[in-house]
Amino acid sequence: MKLHVGFQLTYSCPHATPAVLMLNTHPSVADKVVMADRISFDPPLAFTHYYDAFGNLCTRIVTPSHGSLRVATEGVLEVPGTPETYPADGHQHSVEELPDDCLQFLLGSRYCETDLLSNIAWERFGSLPQGRARVLAICDYVHAHIKFDYKKARPTRTAFEAHQEGIGVCRDFTHLAVALCRAMNIPARYCTGYISDVNLPPPYAAQDFCAWFEAYLGGAWQTFDPRNNAPRTGRVLMARGRDATDVPISMTFGDAALVEFKVICEPG
Repeated sequence: MKLHVGFQLTYSCPHATPAVLMLNTHPSVADKVVMADRISFDPPLAFTHYYDAFGNLCTRIVTPSHGSLRVATEGVLEVPGTPETYPADGHQHSVEELPDDCLQFLLGSRYCETDLLSNIAWERFGSLPQGRARVLAICDYVHAHIKFDYKKARPTRTAFEAHQEGIGVCRDFTHLAVALCRAMNIPARYCTGYISDVNLPPPYAAQDFCAWFEAYLGGAWQTFDPRNNAPRTGRVLMARGRDATDVPISMTFGDAALVEFKVICEPG
């Protein structure tokens, strides 16, 4: 199935402001690309690319000194036309068996306070079978515990606060699940990207970038989605890291407010 993805973002720019964007599809999905998602800027401006410590493709710019900046892209990827499935092997590795690069995803981070959630995690999930069954139980718990509400979104909300408040958006669902997995010694990393509504019944919500996570099980990173809590058709990774700190769609070093936002993710 061909999946058409893209976005149109507009920033208000009172000053020339340095910024870093994470708005391209992830290099790991390069083999799925039919038409590359090259970013365009209006007005045109200079930019450079680099890869960060997590392998994400980042774009450096300086916004115009006044007016607005429109950032846009469109791309096409070839993705499976059926819902996601899990690999056959879902066993949990002991910490001493984990590859070195997994260890950082066991640690607490800015939005995932494993120290504050450790007792909760072990009380609720410690008696469950290890591996995928435990991760799925964490997803079920987070999905039921947090009420989704765009109007209650808060960029500073942490996993512990989401647990205490019981409300949030997809990043809050993901932060809480990541923190609970790490507290149970399961490496977990935060992901952002596109998710389509293919094979889902209407009505459809406005498209948005979404958050989910990957847990290291059975020798591979496997996808879990506590917000939707069901397999999806057409999920495309853009960036991954320890938590939302590592993967903002844009990081501005001065005044540059996002004033318009449109995301595309549909068959095409």
